[in-house]
Amino acid sequence: MNASQVLSQFAATGVQTCFHNRHIEPQIYAGLNGTNWRLKDYVARGGYQALRKILGLDGSEPMTQDQVIATVKESALRGRGGAGFPTGLKWSFMPRQFPGQKYLVCNSDEGEPGTCKDRDILQFNPHIVIEGMAIAAYAMGISVGYNYIHGEIFTTYERFEEALQEARDAGYLGDKILGSGFNFELHAFHGFGAYICGEETALLESLEGKKGQPRFKPPFPASFGLYGKPTTINNTETFAAVPWIIRNGGQAFLDVGKPNNGGTKLFSVSGDVELPGNYEVPMGTPFPKLLELAGGMRGGRKLKAVIPGGSSMPVLPADVMMACTMDYDSIAKAGSMLGSGAVIVMDETRCMVESLLRLSYFYMHESCGQCTPCREGTGWLWRMIKRIHEGQGRPDDIELLNSVADNIQGRTICALGDAAAMPVRAMIKHFRAEFEHLIEHKTRLAPVAA
Repeated sequence: MNASQVLSQFAATGVQTCFHNRHIEPQIYAGLNGTNWRLKDYVARGGYQALRKILGLDGSEPMTQDQVIATVKESALRGRGGAGFPTGLKWSFMPRQFPGQKYLVCNSDEGEPGTCKDRDILQFNPHIVIEGMAIAAYAMGISVGYNYIHGEIFTTYERFEEALQEARDAGYLGDKILGSGFNFELHAFHGFGAYICGEETALLESLEGKKGQPRFKPPFPASFGLYGKPTTINNTETFAAVPWIIRNGGQAFLDVGKPNNGGTKLFSVSGDVELPGNYEVPMGTPFPKLLELAGGMRGGRKLKAVIPGGSSMPVLPADVMMACTMDYDSIAKAGSMLGSGAVIVMDETRCMVESLLRLSYFYMHESCGQCTPCREGTGWLWRMIKRIHEGQGRPDDIELLNSVADNIQGRTICALGDAAAMPVRAMIKHFRAEFEHLIEHKTRLAPVAA
């Protein structure tokens, strides 16, 4: 079944995204119109049927923890936060027979530039995240969970709190859920707006009330996480995919996508397109199809480059990107990563040096300062790019940029150093001529769009 055949089975919805009223469904945003986010609306769409199914309250036998995990493994659901790690495999790492408290954490600290999908899920379909987390908690024998919500979306945090109270009042959270022997309490936590807290161990530090700085790994959260206890952390969109998988089966989810890349994926398309917004399409959808859904290039201009997975991912030139399908393996083969699913589209008028200057400033500003290569190196990168951009570049600056990036990448506790280094190396690799032109002629090779 190809992408167009899958999409033809579902109707486009009027969900308001961060940018535009345009959205392609099938699973996470099914039946939404931007106002019907309440519990009664979610239940009317089949909500909490998956939870009833695993508890054996739909007339069938209760599912065992192993059966739930096996179903998620079969689906080929991969983490939607950036790393793309197999979700079912991650769940299997949790020591289910651990005698003490264990924790489940949802990473809703969506701070990656260009990304605005998770906040939309929490805003327009919060109960799907609650149900997904309850199912995950059941599968791993966890009784307490937290949703860490980005600090700059307080109204979304308030809505999620309302949804939590609805779920508690209806018996979907708390002790003896729906009359069963399963207990799970879920809390919302309002973050502080720091980009670094999107890194899972920095998030745990912040959740514990400490400065949000990444931890050394190992130990990994599955053995030493929140408050030193075994912890599993997944992204908002990852949890939101779980109820559909349980209701319809792992194979059905896999069939929507492609091998090793099951289901649908939400892409936040921004930049030089006519209809920027969030789009849910089957994994493996060709990039030209996604670009078409977003209205094509703004003003009829030509595509120049795309950052396919958020600002921390390597940029790809137009010809490479147009040959890609939107899945982890295809984007990796092309030399970048799917990351958070933030697709930043740049047209022919964009200056790559200018674009890199803005990105490098962001990562310099957001470095937590714990690691010397990142703390010092991100500043060096920004100052060198700024020098080139202002027409004061030196002949050896390009190689110096590559050298500094090489000495940052892979040499820090977390991946923020990589996030600062990879865009630099990719911009120079694919658009070196623009850097050379600015250094030699002190003017831009292409004008920046107004």
